[in-house]
Amino acid sequence: MILYTDSLFITDEQEGFRFCRETRSSSVATMSIILCIAGYIDVYYHGSMLRINKNDMFVRIPDFTQPVGPYEMSPDFEFMQVTIDAGIYEQIMFDHMRVEPDWWAKQEYVKANPIFPINEVSRDFFKTYFHLITLQLSDKQTEYRKQVLMLIARGALLELMNYMDKLALVNVSTRATITQSDYLFHRFVQLLQAHPHEREVQWYAKEMGITPKYLSEVCKACSDKSAGEWIADITVSEIKHYLHNTTMPIREIATFMEFPNASFFCQYTKKHLGMSPNRYRKQRRN
Repeated sequence: MILYTDSLFITDEQEGFRFCRETRSSSVATMSIILCIAGYIDVYYHGSMLRINKNDMFVRIPDFTQPVGPYEMSPDFEFMQVTIDAGIYEQIMFDHMRVEPDWWAKQEYVKANPIFPINEVSRDFFKTYFHLITLQLSDKQTEYRKQVLMLIARGALLELMNYMDKLALVNVSTRATITQSDYLFHRFVQLLQAHPHEREVQWYAKEMGITPKYLSEVCKACSDKSAGEWIADITVSEIKHYLHNTTMPIREIATFMEFPNASFFCQYTKKHLGMSPNRYRKQRRN
């Protein structure tokens, strides 16, 4: 079985794995989750050949530097794979980071430790989400297909994060010493979580005691995005949430998000979303 949309791909066939690697999962712009059900697969990743055995899960978080390389699978290799566009993953994580102060450290742990054993309960959860995604991708006539798929993907990712949290809580404190850039980027993300309505790079740089230029260089080195891009992504994510999920008037949203006025808020939204707040809200609801 091979099913996919522009932002989501699932398969449980060896040919599907080959197809996905050639077209999607070898790209740095995707997140891949592979649950090994039988046999094994060796995958070249981050300079090493890694073996994924039965009841192991491989999680590749988009890191913008390391694609999945060559691989070799056993004849009896059976698996389930879900590959998600990096933009979808980032959107879910942006929402999650507001209530998870250590998301960055846990994500870094998973980057360094992409393979871990999965217990029976978590395997059943993943198989259930895989089945739900399969049903939705198979039914092309569903009116809210895209929205439902994103909700299922969100649930699957957060369930996975919940399980990884349990592992990371034990191991994050023992991971290798992080670099100065890692530390500064982590500090920036913490400040961004605590002060999401501060939208000037200079403000964060001043709080951290470094120059705005250096802060952006650090962010670029650690995430392939500048500090300004991170701030804009968080702001746009919040704007989308309030326009799509609430009935708050535009002026009220602008005030809540601490924009100078509604006019400035509208200009900002049009710049980043390509349309006015009212048009975006109407388009999303239609």
